[in-house]
Amino acid sequence: MLGSPISHSLSPVLHRAAYAALELDWRYEAIECDEAALPGLLSSLDESWAGLSLTMPLKSAVLPLLDEVAPLARAVGAANTVVRRPGGWVGENTDVPGLATLLDEAGIDTVEHAVIIGAGATARSAVAALSVVTRSLTVVGRSSGRRDELGAVAAEVGVELAWVDWAEADSTVQTAPLVVATTPAGATDQLAGGEGLLVDVVYDPWPTPLAARWRGPVVGGLELLVQQAALQVELMTGAGAPVEDMRIAGERALAARH
Repeated sequence: MLGSPISHSLSPVLHRAAYAALELDWRYEAIECDEAALPGLLSSLDESWAGLSLTMPLKSAVLPLLDEVAPLARAVGAANTVVRRPGGWVGENTDVPGLATLLDEAGIDTVEHAVIIGAGATARSAVAALSVVTRSLTVVGRSSGRRDELGAVAAEVGVELAWVDWAEADSTVQTAPLVVATTPAGATDQLAGGEGLLVDVVYDPWPTPLAARWRGPVVGGLELLVQQAALQVELMTGAGAPVEDMRIAGERALAARH
């Protein structure tokens, strides 16, 4: 697991639980790594490495360093997973199908409209995942510089995308049937709640202030982390992921922290 900061990540807990359930003598470690250190670290890894998980700020930075990028990862401009294949390192994205699975399990088949809070790499993955359930998206963002990147993903997956500034966040989320918050902890603390389904990618601390005041159903970031990690396990090991074992391990680890 690479990223910066990385010490808070639950990914090692989930992957180690999977390896134990699959009776694999594998290791999974969290390694502090920023964009400047990524090229050297990646080139230093020998054949014993089956793959890597990536978090911010590396999901986009890794793309030009890879031997191959899967179509989905290229479409959203972000790879949260790197696996070793005969031809070298291949970038994959499990954030998109992980969120799609979460929505399916939450009973979301079709919605008229959805809102994404945030405009980073996770938001780009959310655009692709939400294209399965809606043709109309609104992104609430602070930096309009990322608007074109999100627009390109929306065009790729065939959805209409509108952009609103952060000052309009409250009025935008209050009436939306589905809201996906992709921002780090603390970013949405002052927003008012809504009544649709909220998916908040934060899992620690939980609940977030936004999740606590939300009037509709809420799905927390742990479930999203479990779903995308399960797909990573399958890509790296070739075996079916023990999702329930991973979920239980994550819940216990969060309970132990608090």
